[in-house]
Amino acid sequence: MSGHATIRTYLRIFVLLAVLTLVELAVPPVGHGLGLWKSVTVTLLGVLAAWKASYVGLYYMHLKYETKLLWGVIGLPLFLVLVMVIGFLPDALH
Repeated sequence: MSGHATIRTYLRIFVLLAVLTLVELAVPPVGHGLGLWKSVTVTLLGVLAAWKASYVGLYYMHLKYETKLLWGVIGLPLFLVLVMVIGFLPDALH
């Protein structure tokens, strides 16, 4: 089992995911915020969800131990989506 996570690691990730879920529940509902606070709330919930999804993917789906080629196959499309979102952002704000 060299190089792979132990039961202690899985328990730590489980506790971290539980704490992040509690933080998400502590964020006030989106419908009650107005203006900038609503945007901050939505952004915070999105970041927390992405953070949790990355831990699930890395540890429970064992992607942490994959080769660099697979990371390139995953990372390049994500980078292109980010470039596309940034490129369309000025049009979306109008």
